[in-house]
Formats: sequence, structure tokens, C-alpha cells
Amino acid sequence: MKFMKAVQVSTPGGEFELVQREIPEPAKGQVRIKVSACGVCHGDDVVKSGGHYPGIEYPRIPGHEIIGVIEKIGAGVEGYEIGQRVGVGWPAGITYDGGFAEYMITSAQELVQIPEDLNSIEAAPLLCAGVTTFDALKNSGAKPGDIVAIQGVGGLGHLAIQYAKKMGLKTVAISRGTDKRELAEKLGAQVYIDTESTDVAKELQKLGGAKVILATAPNNKAISVLVDGLGFDGKLVIVAGIEGPIQVYGNQLLMGRRSIQGWIPTGHNQSKEDTLKFSLLANVRPLIETFPLEQAALAYEKMMTAKIRFRAVLTI
Repeated sequence: MKFMKAVQVSTPGGEFELVQREIPEPAKGQVRIKVSACGVCHGDDVVKSGGHYPGIEYPRIPGHEIIGVIEKIGAGVEGYEIGQRVGVGWPAGITYDGGFAEYMITSAQELVQIPEDLNSIEAAPLLCAGVTTFDALKNSGAKPGDIVAIQGVGGLGHLAIQYAKKMGLKTVAISRGTDKRELAEKLGAQVYIDTESTDVAKELQKLGGAKVILATAPNNKAISVLVDGLGFDGKLVIVAGIEGPIQVYGNQLLMGRRSIQGWIPTGHNQSKEDTLKFSLLANVRPLIETFPLEQAALAYEKMMTAKIRFRAVLTI
């Protein structure tokens, strides 16, 4: 019997525990992956805190931004080979054990092929943060030349700014204070709006009104004031997990034929593969801080308190 290191949560609201687990064997239709890198995402809080999500059983190994190599193949799996580098995204680490471990098991249907020239550490966050922002922008209705504003220059926002610019959109970054201006402009923002010193809606209207505002930072009050910055037929697209209510009046939507939409990728592998290919071709990369598997708890704490710029990745 062989064992592996893993980090698990034993009960809802429990602590991260570094444990020895038996290396799992793939069943029919499954593969075993030797994990190389796994991102630490806000979505992991669903397991850590015991948030209401169907299918979570404890103990659970979190992690849904997984890059690794196929180490063993179960019966009935075709089209893959030992040593092939692959990725696994959501719902790994939620409804079944994920990538906070040296090995993990998944269905072959969940596998995503990783472009050869994309390194594992940079690829990992693209399987959640990347696909979330890329897919939202791709399906937002914005066309090249349209004004698209990205609210928040954080784990999601710093990727969204890059995608928006590479898609040919007039990219506006919105953040509190001036400390992120230089970075936002380096990432591709053509306009930076400081919400501390200016009225964000008025500034957007001076530009002609935004076709799309992508809300990536989970601040309900900051998002509420964005609606008036939309142009005619403008859309506020929310990809951040917001706990509090958003305040909006009917006339704000009615008079400008504006709309508010939540967006989450369907989980279809094509969305993930499209994100990876576009990221490679357009040179979109996450900014990353790495941690060993043993420091998963520290990586999670720094991620949850916004002390990381901008994605945490466990190297395994």
C-alpha cells in the first residue's frame, strides 16, 4: 500500500489538515493524475466553510485549478496516454477530491489538454479565474472598440483587463485609490478610474458610457454605483461572489435599456480549452505567488484576505 500527502477539510468550517492518504486507484473511465500545480481559489471556500453546495461529502480534498500528468489510466479510457499533461477544473475539489494532493482521480471526460508552451504554474489559475473572466467577456456582446470597464484589479480583474485589451476593447480599469493605476495600465487598461477621488459613473459617461462593466470584486456597494455608468443597451456582468444586496432602481435600467447579468462558465471543457489557447496566443498570464502543498492553509488565508497579488498556486 502506497501513500500520498494531501490537504483535506474534515468537517464544514474545519481547518486544513495535512494528512497521509492512500494513493487512489482509477476505476473504469477514470485516470490518476500526478499533480504538478493547483491554484487556490475563492471557490475553495465552498468546501472550507461548508457553504451550501450540493454533493459535498467530508472529508474533502479541495482544489479545482489542477495541472498534472496522467500517471495511470483506468479501463475504457481512450485518447489519452501515460505522461500526458492535462488540466482539471470545477467541480474537482467540490463534489470529488481535488488537487490539494500529490495525486487525484478524475473522469477522463473532465480532462483538458494543456498547450505545450504554457507552463503548469501559470496554466493552473486559468482553469477557473481565467475561464470565468474570458468566457464572460467573450459572451458579453461587446465588440472591438466598445468601452468595457473592469471593476477591481485583483485575482479576477487583473486577468480580465488583459483579456479585454487583447480582444480589442477600449479597456477601463476601476479600483479604489491610485496604488494599482500603474499595474492596471501595464496590463492593458487605457483608462484608470479611482473611485476614491472621482464619481465612477460620471467618468464612464464622459467616455460615452460603458457597453459592458465586468464586476470582479465582491463589494456590493461599489458595484451598486456602477449602473449609472452604463451606456444605452449597456450591461453590468457580475462574476464576483457577492454576499450583500445590490441596490438598483427600475428607472436606472428602464431609461437606458440597461441590464444586469450574472455569469458563470458552464463547466464545458471547450470553454476551458478556448481560454487556454487564447491566453497562450495573446500572451495573457496570471500574476502568481507560489506555496508548497504544506502551506495550503497560509495560501488560502492570504487569498481570502486579499494579501496576494494576485493568484496563489500550490506547487506539488
